[in-house]
Amino acid sequence: MHKFAYLLWFINMHVIVLGNTATNESSNVKGIIGAILDSSSRIGQEHAVAINLALEDFNQKNNLSFALHIINSQGDPLLAAIAARDLIDNQKVQAIIGPQTWAETSLVAEVCSQKSIPLLSLSETTPEWAMKKWHFLLQSSPSQIMQMKAIAEIVKSWKLYNVSMIYEDGDSSSTEVLSQLSGALTEVGKELSNVLAIPPLVSSSLSQQLEKLREGQCSVLIVHLSFPLALHLFETAKRMNMMGGGNVWITTGTFSSLVYSLNASTISNMQGIVGVKSYIPNLWYQHANFYHRFRKKFSSENFEEFNYEPGIFAAQAYDAAWIVVDAMRETNQKGGQLLLDKILHSNFTGLSGKIQFTDHKIAPAHTFQIINVIGRSFREIGFWSDGHGFSKSLDQNASYNSLVTELGKVVNPTCAIRLRIGVPSRSTFKQYVNVIRDNSKNVTSFEGFAIDLFDETVKKLPYHLEYDYFAYDGEYDELVEQVYWKKYDAVVGDVVIVSKRYEYVSFTQPYTDPGVVMIVPVKSETGNRAWLFLKPFTKLMWVLILVIIVYNGFVVWLIERNHCPELKGPFLHQTTTMLWLAFCSLFSLNGDRLHSNLSRVAMVVWLFVALIITQTYTASLASMLTVERFEPTVDSIQQLKKSNATVGYDRGSYLKRYLQDALGFNAENIRQFDSQESYVDALRNKTIAAAFLDIPEAKIFLAKHCKGFVQAGTTYKIGGYGFFLSNSTAIHQH
Repeated sequence: MHKFAYLLWFINMHVIVLGNTATNESSNVKGIIGAILDSSSRIGQEHAVAINLALEDFNQKNNLSFALHIINSQGDPLLAAIAARDLIDNQKVQAIIGPQTWAETSLVAEVCSQKSIPLLSLSETTPEWAMKKWHFLLQSSPSQIMQMKAIAEIVKSWKLYNVSMIYEDGDSSSTEVLSQLSGALTEVGKELSNVLAIPPLVSSSLSQQLEKLREGQCSVLIVHLSFPLALHLFETAKRMNMMGGGNVWITTGTFSSLVYSLNASTISNMQGIVGVKSYIPNLWYQHANFYHRFRKKFSSENFEEFNYEPGIFAAQAYDAAWIVVDAMRETNQKGGQLLLDKILHSNFTGLSGKIQFTDHKIAPAHTFQIINVIGRSFREIGFWSDGHGFSKSLDQNASYNSLVTELGKVVNPTCAIRLRIGVPSRSTFKQYVNVIRDNSKNVTSFEGFAIDLFDETVKKLPYHLEYDYFAYDGEYDELVEQVYWKKYDAVVGDVVIVSKRYEYVSFTQPYTDPGVVMIVPVKSETGNRAWLFLKPFTKLMWVLILVIIVYNGFVVWLIERNHCPELKGPFLHQTTTMLWLAFCSLFSLNGDRLHSNLSRVAMVVWLFVALIITQTYTASLASMLTVERFEPTVDSIQQLKKSNATVGYDRGSYLKRYLQDALGFNAENIRQFDSQESYVDALRNKTIAAAFLDIPEAKIFLAKHCKGFVQAGTTYKIGGYGFFLSNSTAIHQH
């Protein structure tokens, strides 16, 4: 009883101190309005100024007087309920505007329904069941629940994963928010991985709770908290270095709609945040220069605030007050069902948009603004409209897209950190990566195909990414391990994807042809011209031709020996005659000297074959005499290993291990080289018999030295050049 009496006295004191009237209460007063606000919050301060301005404008326009009583609830539900009873019983109000939270609204609605007093709630979300339970409860601010679809579309556009939500524990409206967000994410193929409930009072355990999200390596943190609690959250996260390091922070309208009110030092704690906020139509000019009058009045009453501009909360409070006084103008009944019906029939365009009730509430908002906190303030990126998507404007010529990336660059915590990119400085082929050091100016520059490709790839990312290149003068495997040890966040250069490196890093898709080839010197096929006439055919072909000639001569001799006395005689005579007959048949049919038709048929077939052979020989020999032809000095690794030949590879490359383990070369027969010219010299003076290069390097080498060297043997499929990313770097998912 003592506590209750003290509480009642406390409220009455607030009524005395904070009670206001738009005009002097007299017999000319048309009606009395009550407002329950949290004057200690920015939202409550905007509500108070906007409601007063609404009554001033209405009174001046219609020459009517309305009294206004404002009580400060300090955001306490119990104080709000006691304030409602006081306003109804003592101040005789006919309607109440506020409060701004659902916890307060639920208690105030019970009191108002018992007394048949309309309550125009300014809370962001009011459950469906509440309207059915409390008949005199109306939601005068549009529900912002559709913003969850906008957030889900942002997550989808950026291809983000590990989505977590941070909400205020004890806020019953969070249940609907969680349900809507989970459903929206499911529709776009994502899911809510973690949910973190934070107590409404500032607690030292907040850092421990955030640590759980750090352990889970969450990529996306969606914040749905009251404004003061969100400020404390970001301050703690900044202190824990969680505002960067791969976390994307997305805030809902409860926070984003008030970012404009923050000073530069507070904003510094939340760099890169992406916010979804309520959209305010540009209707200030339609209501008696509301914007400038609000700034003047707000600055005089709240001079300690950093920014005096009105926001969506001021617009909603102004419209709520206008709804009430407009309904009171048309009825003389002090509250009750008639006033409620008049309110429900309201239909006009207010500061916040179209005002029309359906099932005791204003139609939900379907358009939201996307902002990005950067520098000392925030940047308006564009808009999201339900059923249309993202756009840079909302005019008739607006172009809509399903991807937020079409709105332009966004600076967010994932890329607010500057990544350290390791670049190999020992590259043999400078066309891919070249590290240039200017010692006089102490400047290191990086160029080459790999550098250009990475720069262009970063430009295609849906957010801004800052990074710096750092030269690394060491083995390629050691460079990859430096990513694992977090010295670098990524590696860019002529680095090949091999399975052993997967233990330390993640790979992108290869951007070059995979494979290792063997480069060897060439030798001329027509180098010894004394025996050039034998070159058109291989040894086997020559033997085959000789066998056919002898065989054909033998057949003819065997058939004709009974008809021709010249083919008879001693064995040696018959043998020489047979051979002479065989070779003569290459150039003449001698048909008149053949006596048997069988021998004539055999000679015709042979002469047809001989014609083909001689024509082929003539063409090949002519080609050799006019065009010089080359062939590799070595055509297989078996030949290299059999001759115990020495081979070469790039300095610092993985190929030494590959040549030993996979191809079976002895370690003493493997030499490393650090330039293209050293390869050329070693191959020409036969220091090495072959050079093993990755396909991209081989293409460059042969393009420059195509006359002296050639690719030979098998292509060994392995790797290909790629970008190497740390497994803990958030961008590796892209």
